[in-house]
Amino acid sequence: MTSESKFETCEILIIGAGPAGAVAAALLRQQGRQVLVIERELFPRFSIGESLLPQSMAYLEQAGMLRAVVEAGFQFKNGAAFVRGDSYTDFDFRQKHSEGWGTTYQVQRAQFDQILANEAARQGAEIRYQHQVLAVDLDGDKPRVTVRNPAGEHYQIEAGFILDASGFGRVLPRLLQLETPSNFPVRGAIFTHIEDGIPAQGFDRNKIRVTVHPDHCDVWYWTIPFAGGRCSLGVVAENSFLERYQGSETARLQAIVNEDPGLSKLLANAKWDTPARQIVGYSANVKSLWGKGFALLGNAGEFLDPVFSSGVTIAVKSASLAAAMLQRQFTGEAVDWQNDYAIPLKKGVDTFRAFVESWYAGGFQEIIFYQGQQPEIRGMISAILAGYAWDQSNPYVRETGRRLATLEQLCTAPA
Repeated sequence: MTSESKFETCEILIIGAGPAGAVAAALLRQQGRQVLVIERELFPRFSIGESLLPQSMAYLEQAGMLRAVVEAGFQFKNGAAFVRGDSYTDFDFRQKHSEGWGTTYQVQRAQFDQILANEAARQGAEIRYQHQVLAVDLDGDKPRVTVRNPAGEHYQIEAGFILDASGFGRVLPRLLQLETPSNFPVRGAIFTHIEDGIPAQGFDRNKIRVTVHPDHCDVWYWTIPFAGGRCSLGVVAENSFLERYQGSETARLQAIVNEDPGLSKLLANAKWDTPARQIVGYSANVKSLWGKGFALLGNAGEFLDPVFSSGVTIAVKSASLAAAMLQRQFTGEAVDWQNDYAIPLKKGVDTFRAFVESWYAGGFQEIIFYQGQQPEIRGMISAILAGYAWDQSNPYVRETGRRLATLEQLCTAPA
């Protein structure tokens, strides 16, 4: 049926065509399911979250999208570098505790997300751009949504199941009053893309660089090199810090970058050719990741913080878990969304959460800049930074809080 119809049905409705929605759509098409994706924006569209983690490659491969991503020519990535004043350390993700991919890419998300959406469509998913979900009704036997098309006309879809992959749009959490406050302080980010002009010598474009502000351990900058001499640049801080700076977003970002001598020197030849943007209060949580006839994927359920680039990995991990659940559910098997989806997903999210909390408190920074690191423990930390936050063979996944606390004590003890 066409989008002008007043009422239609589908097996699985996905809200959002970003990485979570596209991967879920492809995996469900592999099962032979009918998939309809409703996307509010017109692709390609700008997004941040540009430094992928190696763990995500397994899910792109599972979804049949890996070749398209590899052939796109994105910047190769093999690790993460951290800078604090004169201190520098980096992690090579190929030297990690966990099995699996050790390399990935740093991507302009407009192009990357378009590639994934195109691959989902190539596999048979229908994607409707510039259509917006306005309301949801879960009272019937099957969930029903009201959608507005680009002409402003409304129509309804009854679905066998809904996956919300709407990211920061958080469609179902808003419509179903599922949102709960995050336990993180309200932080914001100011960011842009620049022609970076960074000399090749002394700078590893194969790694994201995270720079700690010289005076505030809870303020940090990201530098994500892209292919072609450009990079993504941003700063993350609590709102009270960002509000000290006046002028345009570009002027504010430049002023904060200039406070770090190393970073301002690195970007001395940069061309600031794209207006900066700001987002505020992005951390979010929900009462439940699932309910009658629906489940939440990726950022629609919970977003922690951008510091360890976990967003896309959590998104595609959730897509893989949800697709496996629906395969069982649609073949008549009894499924338990809480024990087989929500709890396993949150185990990895909570591992990332512990690392994020330790980062902002300063403890994890002491760990990564510690001079006497043991290779075995370093490999376990590297695995989590590479996205392997669900690997129960890693003690820092199995007992994240206790292990991190003990390691912090060791790294800060007087010599």
